[in-house]
Amino acid sequence: MPWEPSEGVIRHIIRRAGLQCAAHGQPVSETLLAFMVKAVVLDPRNDFDVDQILTEEHVQNLIQLCVSRLLDTTNPSLSTIKMQVYFDLNYASRAELLREHQHVLEGRLAPLLRDITDSCPRVQEEMKDVYRMIVSYVLLSSGLGSPTDIEVVREVTAALQSIFPQTALLTFLSLSKKDKEQQIKNLTMLVTGIRLYNKECGKGGKGIDDLPAILNEAIPSTTQSVEDHLNACHVLAHRYTALLESMHEDQNRYRQLSSLKLKEALFNVRQYEAFLCILLSDITTSGQEIEKLNVEFTATTEQLKSTIHNKVSVETKEAFPLFVAAFNLWTRFQDEILLLSFLTNMTNCLQQFLETQSQLFPEELLTSLLEGVTVKTDKERITETMGTRVNVSDFKNQEWLFPETTTNFDQLLIQYHGFCAHAIGVKGITLPGNPAIGILKHKDRCYVFSSKESAYIFAQDPDKFIQLNVEKAKEHAELIQLLDLHHQFGYLAPHMRVRSADKLVMKPTTKCDSGTQTDTHILPPTIVKSYEWNEWELRRKAIKLANLRRRLTHAMQTDLSHLRRENSTQVYLPKDVSTQTKRDSSSSVPRPQIVLAGLRGGSSAATQMVQVDDFRKVDEA
Repeated sequence: MPWEPSEGVIRHIIRRAGLQCAAHGQPVSETLLAFMVKAVVLDPRNDFDVDQILTEEHVQNLIQLCVSRLLDTTNPSLSTIKMQVYFDLNYASRAELLREHQHVLEGRLAPLLRDITDSCPRVQEEMKDVYRMIVSYVLLSSGLGSPTDIEVVREVTAALQSIFPQTALLTFLSLSKKDKEQQIKNLTMLVTGIRLYNKECGKGGKGIDDLPAILNEAIPSTTQSVEDHLNACHVLAHRYTALLESMHEDQNRYRQLSSLKLKEALFNVRQYEAFLCILLSDITTSGQEIEKLNVEFTATTEQLKSTIHNKVSVETKEAFPLFVAAFNLWTRFQDEILLLSFLTNMTNCLQQFLETQSQLFPEELLTSLLEGVTVKTDKERITETMGTRVNVSDFKNQEWLFPETTTNFDQLLIQYHGFCAHAIGVKGITLPGNPAIGILKHKDRCYVFSSKESAYIFAQDPDKFIQLNVEKAKEHAELIQLLDLHHQFGYLAPHMRVRSADKLVMKPTTKCDSGTQTDTHILPPTIVKSYEWNEWELRRKAIKLANLRRRLTHAMQTDLSHLRRENSTQVYLPKDVSTQTKRDSSSSVPRPQIVLAGLRGGSSAATQMVQVDDFRKVDEA
């Protein structure tokens, strides 16, 4: 188990070590001292027995070792640890930084806000003082202009009077303290929006800087500056890596370079590179946010101009929301200015921690050491191994992940910050790993390698090489932060904040073709229609049953109904009857006709007309 003395002993050691460092003109923070104490105990070269009883001699020896390491200003390892402590204590994410800034601003304005809300003016002069305090609060809270500039104060006063005249102060004073604070914040947003609109129209805006233009110019220059530092850092890392590799390949080179602190210098540069990548990512995010803000702010100002321009009066429900929107967008511009200033300052402050290795290895010395040595960049190393990958069939009990079999391949959290898991413990150098070779998943952690051979060797006994990496981190304490080994050294957490705790560990999601088939309605349906899931419906039925139990049936008889009873009869309804004959038959009745014959005459001279009756009786037919 790790060595864990009492808290009082640790404080005693830290205090005595700090006093000795200060006596030598090197003041050291308590955080750095605490980490150094644990680092000295972890280093196996110091022969500290974790099971031994801590005596005064051990304490004195521990203090001397800590002081000697803290005073060794020629060691890049100390510069790396100082850089890690500085970054850990000063860096903050966007949300943390803005939240802290807002908290500080509210704290500075709290006395003025309290004077406004607690004031009880009685005379006219006191009313004017309260109004002037509101003007000062609005100006200071918005951050647009100096409160000592009389023109700025007049502009803020005019904007405030347009929406909150002094006659409305009596109504304001009658409100509760919470309502007063809320109204003052609303007034701040509206006044700031009015001033921004006047600035866009060219009618005001005294003391308001053109933040969009400033940011549009600052973001590219800051990005370029960080990228230049990052490129120079890459060059140094590639040179140190090439020299360290040549030491392992040539014994003569090893004897020549072993006395130099190349590993410490490499770790220093790699840590600086990691921090620059974090800052560059934040700057890129800020640039994307500024592009969105420019579009939104331009659209809001154009909408304000179309709503208010050349109009005698405008309804508050149309203008006020636009003023508030302009205020919110401008506040976000101010936040981006703050973030950019913070990131620039962090970048400049980190450069001081490179001075030690640059003094140990000036350009002339590096050039002479690199004669006959091939320097490869990280990209070139990855490109050389793009065509090779691990054969999964060679491993029975190991799980390998590839891009085509893992959906979230690019989002996996790789151990050791993406460096080769084999080279750290064996060679003591940080080589970039190539995920295309294959990612080994061992005990829910993912590892990458710089070559196929390294992957095969590591996969034979992962626990062995993981322990080698831990031992290497004990010898070089800066690797704990660089390789993110806090889970291996959890007892250092109180003194070194675990920065990776906020990262979400993305579990790999493997892909494969599969199919399933199930029967439809395996069991017969068992639907109970009387079942009720609603509690209130059950209560209603229970109440209904309870009421029925208390009910009685009553009957009564009157004179009209005496000796009478109801009768009912039943009849059979007629039914449809039809018959069918075997054959169809029909009959034809002769039509009677009367014919007159001889109308046209004949052979005789006289015409003789004869009436012929064709009528026949039915019975004769």
